[in-house]
Amino acid sequence: MRIAIPVSEGQLDPHFGHCQYFALVDVEPADKVITATTMVEAPPHEPGALPAWLAEKGANLVLAGGLGTRAIQLLKAKGIEVIVGAPHLDPQSLVRAYLAGEIGEGANACDH
Repeated sequence: MRIAIPVSEGQLDPHFGHCQYFALVDVEPADKVITATTMVEAPPHEPGALPAWLAEKGANLVLAGGLGTRAIQLLKAKGIEVIVGAPHLDPQSLVRAYLAGEIGEGANACDH
C-alpha cells in the first residue's frame, strides 16, 4: 500500500494542491509497518493534474487536511481512497496514527 501525503516544511500541508512535496509512504498493512518513505517534489498546480500524477506514482490512499470536491472525485476515479481532516503532523506520525486506527474521515479544511 502506498499512502500519499501533501507536505510543506516537513508537516502535512492543509491545502492539497499547493504543497511543496508529497511524501509517498509504503506500508505493509497486515503488519502495520512502514517499509519506505520517499519525498517527491510536487508538480506545478494545475486543476485535475495531481490525481493522475499520484496514480502514476502508485498511490492507493491520500491523507489530507483538505482538498476540493472535484479533486476527491478525480482521485476516487483513479482508485485512490481519500481521507480528509488529517491533523498537521509529519508524514511518519500521520501514517502511524492511520495504521493504529486513530485517523479517519474528519472536517475538510478546504472550502472549494
